[in-house]
Amino acid sequence: MNLAKANQMPSSLPTEERLLEARTSYIVAGVSRIKPFLALSRTPHALLDLAAPALAALLWLGGLPPLKVTALGLLTVFAGYTAVYALNDVVDHRVDREKLGRSTYTTADSYLDALFMRHPLAQGQVSYREGLVWTAAWALVALTGAYLLNPVCALIFLAGCILEAAYCLLLKVSHLRVLVSGVVKTLGGMAAVFAVDPELEPTLLLLLLLWLFCWEIGGQNIPADWHDVEEDRALGARTIPVRYGLAGAGKIVAVSLSLTVILSVAVFRATPGKVPWLGAVVAVAWGSYLLLLPARRLLATGGRDQAAALFNRASYYPLAILATVMACGLLL
Repeated sequence: MNLAKANQMPSSLPTEERLLEARTSYIVAGVSRIKPFLALSRTPHALLDLAAPALAALLWLGGLPPLKVTALGLLTVFAGYTAVYALNDVVDHRVDREKLGRSTYTTADSYLDALFMRHPLAQGQVSYREGLVWTAAWALVALTGAYLLNPVCALIFLAGCILEAAYCLLLKVSHLRVLVSGVVKTLGGMAAVFAVDPELEPTLLLLLLLWLFCWEIGGQNIPADWHDVEEDRALGARTIPVRYGLAGAGKIVAVSLSLTVILSVAVFRATPGKVPWLGAVVAVAWGSYLLLLPARRLLATGGRDQAAALFNRASYYPLAILATVMACGLLL
């Protein structure tokens, strides 16, 4: 009997190997297929962006929201950012394709938004129809979750989608579209506030929104446009670096990020949890490391790599501040 089994083994091994190879190939193909869609939604960046609305809710309440609200809120915010980032590429796909065709077009190796692939729709890795379906599906998830949290949150999400589309369409119209970008980024925090407490306190809300607005302008929008300044200039785009030059854009970055660091202290002192001064000191240290230092290097060199470095570090800023708030015992 053992001899019979031994005789059967050699003939069964090739079949098992083929099955293993087939399964491995299937998994690899699946990962390869989903990767362009994750790139379309800039998923690594979207995951980091979850920290901003979570931070807004935490500071607003002075503690952790109920578990049900927290879970639904995280799903909704992830779906919302996934949809809005994809919407950006869907609306901008023709411009992105034109950029990719420029001989000067390059992307810094470490650029966060190019971690998987940059502009997969423009590269033909995702069809326009597939991009629309992907965007609409995640938007439906976000809209449903937002409505369940608070119908006002659903309206805020719809406003964010409209403003994001308008931001893209204003590329060759006005450099003031940067203000639209700043507003879009604040809407996540605003929706988080409405989700956990419809009773608003105007001063704290204004401080929160200004804080996120300045961070977006100086740490995200302008560095991203700085990274693409040569291509944008050739396309006739209207961005801050194109309109004011790198020196002028650098001054705006410096002012915006300095205000971000200052506003972090003001927000900490205004929150119901009254974050201790040690927390404010740590927040200033994070602001210096993640925002001011890379901004200084960018102003000194003006290079594409330094613009990407500022963008990348600034993307971690809300997460670092969230960790600081939690470490201060706000949840106890």
